[in-house]
Amino acid sequence: MAGAPPDPARLAARIAAHARMLGFDAVGFAPARLDEATRARLATFVERGFAGSMGWMAERMAQRGDPATLWPEVRSVIALGLNYAPQGDALATTQVPDAGNISVYARNRDYHDVVKGMLKHLAQFVVNEGRRAGLEAQVKVFVDTAPVMEKPLAQNAGLGWQGKHTSLVSRQHGSWLFLGEVYTTLDLPQSAPSGGGCGTCTRCLDACPTDAFPAPGVMDARRCISYLTIENRDPIPEALRPAMGNRIYGCDDCLAVCPWNRFAQATRHMKLAARDDLHAPALRELAVLDDAAFRARFSGSPIKRIGRNRFVRNVAVAIGNSGQASLRPVVSGLCHDPDPVVAEAARWATLRLPA
Repeated sequence: MAGAPPDPARLAARIAAHARMLGFDAVGFAPARLDEATRARLATFVERGFAGSMGWMAERMAQRGDPATLWPEVRSVIALGLNYAPQGDALATTQVPDAGNISVYARNRDYHDVVKGMLKHLAQFVVNEGRRAGLEAQVKVFVDTAPVMEKPLAQNAGLGWQGKHTSLVSRQHGSWLFLGEVYTTLDLPQSAPSGGGCGTCTRCLDACPTDAFPAPGVMDARRCISYLTIENRDPIPEALRPAMGNRIYGCDDCLAVCPWNRFAQATRHMKLAARDDLHAPALRELAVLDDAAFRARFSGSPIKRIGRNRFVRNVAVAIGNSGQASLRPVVSGLCHDPDPVVAEAARWATLRLPA
């Protein structure tokens, strides 16, 4: 007598339960495809130059817009979310002029490492469970660095919806979810839509210090503080510098004002909770970091990947915005830095501060 055929819904339920046991806060399933409207939005974003210097967006656009182009055998996407909501006001440190504000996601361990480790454990479980059901499952895991449209896939998998700030919004976790994916050859049933939406709310658009949203759901990365302080290697446009305040790595303003955050609980993951020394680090200390000291201080942090020069450039801009005369000697010491971008930012900052 032949065994019972595999039950995809039962298999998906077991995978979801194991994902939560591993520590994921959200899990859903979606077909490995994206609609034409999603691909068109990506193409428009690139064609209008909104990707700035992120040339890799155009180079791998076909793979980004179609999971099957990246991996022809994929059938389903398991979308995962990890809550990284902060304890307290995420924007409180933007009001401390002699300290640097670091984006919430970068105040502890590099989330790529944290999420990828969890994804690998889940992927092995998927393979084993598929085998138990008489299915030969293949898997691939992704977190942020691959050509994957994480937010539309997460929306399709019922984790939330893309807000007007273009990030994912969750009914349970607000705008504070790290995303990761397991691509698999298994056919798994699609999760129900999450429900919820932005309605007429425009708080995220109104909160952006540099007006990086030309329209709801459209971001011009060239004006985004996260792009300017992380991806951008060049001098930060002078016209945008004053609006950056003390934001030295990333920006949370559009995320932090989302009304759905009132349902979010502070992260339970210790590796994602803020380190004391990264909560409001003194600009005076950060400005004098050489390469070795920078690497030591930010070991294991996502900040390390931008390198000392880009980071100190950001610190110099923050000092220029601080209004603190006591920081003028510190930043003037960078005016002849070997890196010309750092030196230029330091000269700009020195001229803005009272003698």
